[in-house]
Amino acid sequence: MSDQTKKTEGQQKQEALSYKKKNYYETADKAELKKIFDYAEGYKRFLDAAKTEREACAVSVEMAQAKGFTEYHFGDKLKAGDKKYFINRNKSVVVFRIGKENLEEDGMRLIASHIDAPRVDIKQNPLYEDSGLCYLKTHYYGGIKKYQWTAIPLSLHGTVVLKDGSSVDVKVGEEASDPVFYIDDLLPHLGGEQMSQNAGKIIDGEQLNVVVGGLPYADKEVGEKIKLTALSYLNEKYGMQEEDFLSAELSAVPAYPARDVGFDRAFIGAYGHDDRVCAYPALTAVLDNDSRHTVLAMLVDKEEIGSEGTTGMQCQVYSDLMEEICIAFGAKFRKVRAKSKCLSSDVTAAYDPNFAGVYEKMNSAMISCGTSMCKFTGARGKSGSSDASAEFVGEVRNMFAADGVVWQTAELGKVDAGGGGTVAKFLANMNIDTVDLGVPVISMHAPYELVSKADVYSNYKAFLAFMK
Repeated sequence: MSDQTKKTEGQQKQEALSYKKKNYYETADKAELKKIFDYAEGYKRFLDAAKTEREACAVSVEMAQAKGFTEYHFGDKLKAGDKKYFINRNKSVVVFRIGKENLEEDGMRLIASHIDAPRVDIKQNPLYEDSGLCYLKTHYYGGIKKYQWTAIPLSLHGTVVLKDGSSVDVKVGEEASDPVFYIDDLLPHLGGEQMSQNAGKIIDGEQLNVVVGGLPYADKEVGEKIKLTALSYLNEKYGMQEEDFLSAELSAVPAYPARDVGFDRAFIGAYGHDDRVCAYPALTAVLDNDSRHTVLAMLVDKEEIGSEGTTGMQCQVYSDLMEEICIAFGAKFRKVRAKSKCLSSDVTAAYDPNFAGVYEKMNSAMISCGTSMCKFTGARGKSGSSDASAEFVGEVRNMFAADGVVWQTAELGKVDAGGGGTVAKFLANMNIDTVDLGVPVISMHAPYELVSKADVYSNYKAFLAFMK
């Protein structure tokens, strides 16, 4: 007698009609588990090499070149089968393949992720010394809990344009032999008044000053000796003068490497999962697999501060690129946009049982249950959301079902608990069907975030299904 015939009519009907999220680890066989864990190793290497949007752009270009992709410039000729990448100001990159299908009839398949992450940026006139310490003044970037960025090891990354117009890259604090940097905090013995403040006031933005030195320059005739030691190092190493901070983009980011978390190594702890955990699968899906469709992985900047500026998703350059592809094939851009489909791939909040009160459990993303589709984002009354149509959600759902993708739906917490946005609405405003799809993250925007390896690989498989 089969197991199915042993079940009652009600049990069979419940199994057939009910919906329940599946833990990917429970359903994966040994071969699938190996794929999950192997894929995670490549992702960890990407994270360690790409702690800023400039570095993520450069690493993505290197990966594309290794797969035979070549750089595209506006006006270049294109043909079916071409493998190209387009660099925007060294802070964002679009990697794309030209398919065989007619663009006006088939459109494009877009995956849009961002490669910037919350961090602490160095101000334009930052260097000073006080009471035996030399500091860099900062201005934080994106939504952070400021107190989380104190008393942890930091590395310094960025680009400096010197007075003569040349530029130098700075990266200090990642190698074992490197020094690291530090934002100090108040000791608990004297922190009574500090700890009486609400969490947003425990550390003020102007207190996020980065310690960069303490050794006085060996000359009794000069003032600000510790500052001079720091300037001397910067001059010898990078050719910098203090004035060159005016044309610098420098950031302090956590010096931690990506590491496996847990006895079973099921999770990855790292800085920058939001949103490189979606950018890496988007990139590798386009690099590793051909498609009959024209597919684009759009890895963009500035999402954490509203997608503004020349490298954010609101910039016209991304629409211009799509239009240039259309022009190369004599296709009308408005027709192509109407037929195109987009996965706005950004992370969502994973249900955290330690903070269950802000989640609505039935509609939260559960860790290791696969990549998460958010039909709408926004805050409270869906404000600022594109809210994907039922028809498009159904279409994507069928794509995943056909390829056996383990996935789930999610909202970003309780209705009135807060909220957040993605780049989805900017693509949807172009008349492109768009829905959010991304990896659930625990401790989002913290200096060290947590994701499941199963969810990372599920995201990659979802992109492959979408590209088909």
